[in-house]
Amino acid sequence: MSQPYRCAILNDYQSVALKMADWSGVADQLDITVFDRHLGDENAVAVALQDFEIVVLMRERTAFPRSLFARLPKLKLLVTTGRRNPSVDIQAARDHGVFAAGTGSFDHPTGELTWGLILGLLRQIPLEDANLRQRGPWQRSVGVDLKGRTIGILGLGKLGAQIARVAEAFGMRRIAWSNNLTPERCTELGVEYVSKDELLRQSDILTIHTNLSKRTIGLIGAAELAMMKPTAILVNTSRGFIVDERALVEALRQNRIAGAALDVYDQEPLPDDHPLRDLPNTLLTPHIGYVTEDNYRLFFKLVVEDIRAWLDGAPIRELTHEAQLDRTQ
Repeated sequence: MSQPYRCAILNDYQSVALKMADWSGVADQLDITVFDRHLGDENAVAVALQDFEIVVLMRERTAFPRSLFARLPKLKLLVTTGRRNPSVDIQAARDHGVFAAGTGSFDHPTGELTWGLILGLLRQIPLEDANLRQRGPWQRSVGVDLKGRTIGILGLGKLGAQIARVAEAFGMRRIAWSNNLTPERCTELGVEYVSKDELLRQSDILTIHTNLSKRTIGLIGAAELAMMKPTAILVNTSRGFIVDERALVEALRQNRIAGAALDVYDQEPLPDDHPLRDLPNTLLTPHIGYVTEDNYRLFFKLVVEDIRAWLDGAPIRELTHEAQLDRTQ
């Protein structure tokens, strides 16, 4: 038997990758190492992965720019969970003889978390839970109703449409805008089509569900935040770079908007000293929108399929080009 390929599974924070799928079909040809912590900067990643031929990524938790591919001459196969990964330089992978594959994924878990964040922030659920456990005063906050409020949906694709349907059940007014959105699409879903400026001015809740691209990096900056109501909240479960993080921190510090519920950030994991961690008008989760049992089972089932196909000389599900994340901004 030939020497097994060394396979690294990165950022398996919950140590579940090998439990969520049947790896028996490839196990005899692989020497698998699971990394359950973030490896760190590019130098640390290059050192840790220098002897691996196969690397499995969990979404965008570890970036793979051209400079990293150049430092990993043994790498032959890169598999990322999800249909796209803007943290991977696809052309660089090809130039270095690395096949970059992806998997399918479910969209609904992120939509479900979005509503958890909205309700958690508007009804102050984390605050009231902590207060109750700490034997504090009975009832500290006054919640905000959803019925009759206006939810602004930035991006009305599959996820945005899911948000719109639930908002209708709550009795909310629904408005939407994005770069590619048409009035006809809004009409199909019973949502009002508005301009970007009106989306910002009218929304009590602004929730972001557009893809990251060159046109959407920094789409919500200081000028856009200044147009929002002081009573409005911003919810981002899409990608951190869509919102200017520094401008958002400043708006929250000065109470120019009422709050923000965030699952995504410019740098992940979020640094311990990041100012968002200390702002009282935020609700923060560690990019768990897609982290559900059903999604993980699908991810790793298809990861195994991708590896098996590559081993058989018939690789599948090649990644396509995507706007690259500028991690220097």
